[in-house]
Amino acid sequence: MGYETSERQKSAKRKSAVREWVESIIVAFLLAMVIRAFIVQAFKIPTGSMRQTLIEGDLILVNKFIYGVRVPFTDLRFPALAEPRRGEVIVFIFPGDRKKDFIKRLVGLPGDVIEIKSGTIFVNDKPMVTPEFSQRYYYNKGDYAELNKKITVPKDCYFVLGDNSASSMDSRYWGFVSRKDLLGKAMVIYWPPNRIRLIK
Repeated sequence: MGYETSERQKSAKRKSAVREWVESIIVAFLLAMVIRAFIVQAFKIPTGSMRQTLIEGDLILVNKFIYGVRVPFTDLRFPALAEPRRGEVIVFIFPGDRKKDFIKRLVGLPGDVIEIKSGTIFVNDKPMVTPEFSQRYYYNKGDYAELNKKITVPKDCYFVLGDNSASSMDSRYWGFVSRKDLLGKAMVIYWPPNRIRLIK
């Protein structure tokens, strides 16, 4: 009798331990899904369009709540903590294929007039001289960046460019990014170890 009771107790403890383990996994999974959906998400850089800021294979973390995170499966957004600023590296839904996420540098805000002349970006007729723009050459490629052509960014939209202008499919070709399609701001490269740094 005592032996059977002891075995039942051991069995009950084993079941309890398994249940706690399963519950812990479920909680951890749900927490990870919430963090991924609303706070921070990891992305892998697939192409060289953002060289040398980001190179192929870099793993980055994107702040998803700063611009007002999208509620999954809806067009609703939480209030933004900050508005997108010129020069930030942003992640967004690609207008040409809504199953893809793109990463580019934000150049034009709503209402801005954009022009590329002699490799320099002009915003509202002023050349961009900050380091994130002045250290790169921008090519007049695509329907939205023809030579001697000025483009006005529509309301609630943004104009974005890749840092590697010679090899970037960006707003010069397909136009503007809608405010509702912003996914977040690229914050840090976390892998590989020799590439760990803040994204500027």
